[in-house]
Amino acid sequence: MTLTYAEAIAQVTAKGQLFELAGETPGERFFVNAPATLRDLFAGSRGSDDEFVIYEDERWTFGEVMRHVDALAAALVNTYGVKKGDRVGIAMRNLPEWIISFAAILSVGAISVSLNAWWTEAELDYAIGDSGLSVLIADPERVERAHALAAAHNTAVIGVRLGETGNLPEGVRAYEDVVTLGDAMPEVEVLPEDDATILYTSGTTGFPKGAVSTHRAVTQALTAFWANTTIQTASKGADVLGGGSGFSPCFILIVPLFHVTGCVPVMLTCFGMKFKLVTMHKWDPEGALKLIEAERVTTFVGVPTQAWDLMECPNFSQYDTSSLATVGGGGAPAPAKLVDRVEKGFSRGRPNIGYGMTETNAFGPSNVGDDYVNHPTSTGRARTTILDVEIRDESGNPVPTGTRGEIWMKGPNLIRGYWNKPEATAETIVDGWLASGDLGRIDEEGFLYIEDRAKDMVLRAGENVYCAEVEGAIYENPGIYEAAVFGVPHERLGEEVACVVVPREGATLTAEDLQSFLKERVANFKVPTRIAFTDERLPRNPQGKVLKRTLREEFFDTDL
Repeated sequence: MTLTYAEAIAQVTAKGQLFELAGETPGERFFVNAPATLRDLFAGSRGSDDEFVIYEDERWTFGEVMRHVDALAAALVNTYGVKKGDRVGIAMRNLPEWIISFAAILSVGAISVSLNAWWTEAELDYAIGDSGLSVLIADPERVERAHALAAAHNTAVIGVRLGETGNLPEGVRAYEDVVTLGDAMPEVEVLPEDDATILYTSGTTGFPKGAVSTHRAVTQALTAFWANTTIQTASKGADVLGGGSGFSPCFILIVPLFHVTGCVPVMLTCFGMKFKLVTMHKWDPEGALKLIEAERVTTFVGVPTQAWDLMECPNFSQYDTSSLATVGGGGAPAPAKLVDRVEKGFSRGRPNIGYGMTETNAFGPSNVGDDYVNHPTSTGRARTTILDVEIRDESGNPVPTGTRGEIWMKGPNLIRGYWNKPEATAETIVDGWLASGDLGRIDEEGFLYIEDRAKDMVLRAGENVYCAEVEGAIYENPGIYEAAVFGVPHERLGEEVACVVVPREGATLTAEDLQSFLKERVANFKVPTRIAFTDERLPRNPQGKVLKRTLREEFFDTDL
């Protein structure tokens, strides 16, 4: 017998159950049985012979991963003097060593700082200095890009998979020369309210902000994902992870670990629940299809772009995708057309989407299966286990059902603030509530719809691009008089970055010139792909604000 959504929540979170909730006040509910810290969560995998990480031709068991975690943790403490509260950075693609580094850092009470692998030297330099890294663990490409920057900040570097090392740059040591397998995990007391992670988000001022989460925030978010799966199963009468259909739950990692989605709901779910994690070095649709068939993947979590790419693969029908139970993810709105294609394109896989942010540790309302098919433009039910969602007006007051306003959220999974940015923290977190910057509404059935963004931001394939940051980089070009950056719709990416530029008199500048100029200053995904030039001054309202909607309509065809 299936249950209603409300009945399923009540049953799954009742007293005495695994996902028992305590606390009644809005935003104050929490899971009684969640792991106290991430050190505790990782420790449960020590000695296990079950398969964990599949990476190309490598197959790592949980026990093998933990042997490396223990040894790297010992090296951080004994060789590098890392202490509780120190920041240790990770800059690499989705390698097994990323996961090992993350677990080792957190297990000794240090703070893991996730650095975007696509960042330029300038962006890396800022984050290394802003967070005050003691050590940076990086793959070869990031070692090459960051070693001089790290040296300038007195940050030691551990390089993974360096191959024949030869003469390494000063301050860089190879992972194999630092880590001695068999070394024991140091004894360090880690507490739930200790800082655990810093994940950088794009900043409205041109500089990224380091979102800081405690161990408790991450483990509460993680447990919320697990509880949500159980609730969905109870209310739908089907196992959304696929385990009830003869396949062992198995995730494929197709999004970066330095993003909250790849780190928390995907990687940490597999770490905590002892699921197999099939890891891709970089996104490739046909490569993903091969892995889904070979490894019997049940759960595909990415941005809508990747589900689109998967189904657009010319050889899609040649691969066996019958193991998939859910196909979806979050990070960007999915067009209703894609929801329908996923529903009809897989033998068992159902569409799903989630609305979470770095600031919520990726947890938030989610939509899956029948609910998603029937409400394809909604991100799911606003009511969740631990997170309260409200729609508020410009004065911060709740609005009536169905009225559009800003989305506010409160729960134990929220970040505690931004690293070294008290003003940004105070602006975003008010009386424990997070002002998301997204505009939406909640309908009479309790479904949340995201309709716009209050912040001047482009959401490109799951990457936040703040227009002010790109505009700041454009203005560094001496040939620019005025510029405005904004998003325009894109069928595959959700949005792409566009700009309208007014050159200075006498300046000669092409779109290619500007793109080359920007690639030296911002990550590639932030570089505008659609550029228009005009000799006219940019239109502004009486307050002097550029009318970007007018520019979008005048210079770009935004119909899909």
